[in-house]
Amino acid sequence: MKLPEFDEIHIVSDLHMGGMEGFQILRDTRRLAAFIDWVAEQRSKERVALILNGDIIDTLAEETGDYIAVENACAVVQRIMEDKAFAPVWEALSKFVKTNGRTLIMAIGNHDLELSFPFVQRSIIEKLAGDDLKSRTRIEFSTIGGGYSCLVGNARVFCTHGNEVDPWNYNRYEDLSKLVRRRNCDRYLKPGEWEPNAGTKMVKDVMNKVKRQYPWIDLLKPEMKAAVGVLLALDPGQIEKIDQLIPIVGQKVVEQKQIDKRLSADGFDVSLKEKSSFPNVDSLLGPNLTEGIRPSSANGIPTADAMLLTAEKEYKTGSAATDPHNETLGSAGYVWDRVTGWFRGISKIEALRRALKDWLKDDKTFDLTNRDDTCNDIVSTTGMGVNFIVTGHTHLERAIDLGNDRFYFNCGTWIRLLRFTEKMLENEDSFKPIFDVLDKGSMKTIDSTFFNGAPFVLDQSSAICIGTKDGKTVGRLMHIEDDDAGVTPKLIQQFER
Repeated sequence: MKLPEFDEIHIVSDLHMGGMEGFQILRDTRRLAAFIDWVAEQRSKERVALILNGDIIDTLAEETGDYIAVENACAVVQRIMEDKAFAPVWEALSKFVKTNGRTLIMAIGNHDLELSFPFVQRSIIEKLAGDDLKSRTRIEFSTIGGGYSCLVGNARVFCTHGNEVDPWNYNRYEDLSKLVRRRNCDRYLKPGEWEPNAGTKMVKDVMNKVKRQYPWIDLLKPEMKAAVGVLLALDPGQIEKIDQLIPIVGQKVVEQKQIDKRLSADGFDVSLKEKSSFPNVDSLLGPNLTEGIRPSSANGIPTADAMLLTAEKEYKTGSAATDPHNETLGSAGYVWDRVTGWFRGISKIEALRRALKDWLKDDKTFDLTNRDDTCNDIVSTTGMGVNFIVTGHTHLERAIDLGNDRFYFNCGTWIRLLRFTEKMLENEDSFKPIFDVLDKGSMKTIDSTFFNGAPFVLDQSSAICIGTKDGKTVGRLMHIEDDDAGVTPKLIQQFER
């Protein structure tokens, strides 16, 4: 198997370039551009690659008119590349591919499906390289769902975004191929032929509407557990939008089954493992918020699940026919309205505090050695011949020695990360200053906020560097920091083979 060979590679992930001013979650674009320039200058007479490991752009943050941009895909991507906030990054990438010995690899994630379209790829190549044939050959795309493999010295490296093991955000690459085939012969997909995954529905149907008032909600990765609680705490009036979460979560279960099939060593005919079941309301709201809504089950107050069951029975038997909400909401909406009737018993501040405590339950955000689900699932499906496995997607950097000359990295992210602590969420009084900042909603306010002398937004930009040194291959997790000359990588963790 012939693989590309490099003396050094640099990998970043989850840049999320996209969205209009005020809603952009990538902040340090000048630092990113300076980092790209820095990579271009390394090992001038050797082979160096820059790998953008998924979610490079974020078309889910754009007004595309649908879950995925098809007819206007090139225009959407062009708008992102020309946006004044992101233009320095694309200028730096253009300089990078015009440098001898450099290679740029752009891998697909789950927020940039349009990168799989050949016509979008041509648009990006023209933006970065123009008519320079040598520069054009230095740009590669990895968009078929197979990840990117290469050799660095004596080590094999495998890079993949990581969403392929996430049932919220699983990409249907066969459907993407069908879409491309249709457009290449001037045909269109029929209604129902493109079904977005649960994560895309979450963002487009629910989150984009909520973040018009609370743009920072994107930073919480709210598709995770207790997402419903955070959304309800922010605005219970959003019930008509939040009721869409029930079918979305149901779709997540279907995606989990597809993942089980796709990753099976025995192919697609193996019997499915039921890794997930349809979630209950208590789990969606989270235990802290549920406890606030339902202070004492000993007093005969039903669980949220029991309320859900009662509401469903009433709806199905027709006893809910006179309910005024029934005219505008579907069954899910009616059910959620019944469940959230208990929600009115606590303050908005306390509700959000409890929801965030649920979101941060057993939080290991900054534990570099935590083997989260993405790590475990990707590693378990990667052959023993791969020495360095690199993912992104979770926004949580990782550096783990797997043993047997195998190592796992997660690139983390370059977007804002909010720094919550247990002390902030200890009680309603301690949380009040944080709530005031969040309730104002603007990124500008959040960027300028400090608590106990530390910025609310973590100033952290992560990259993975894998290169040869003294006959060995060394993998490093780096933090990219500003300096007077541009940027300086700070070593966080290092493994060598």
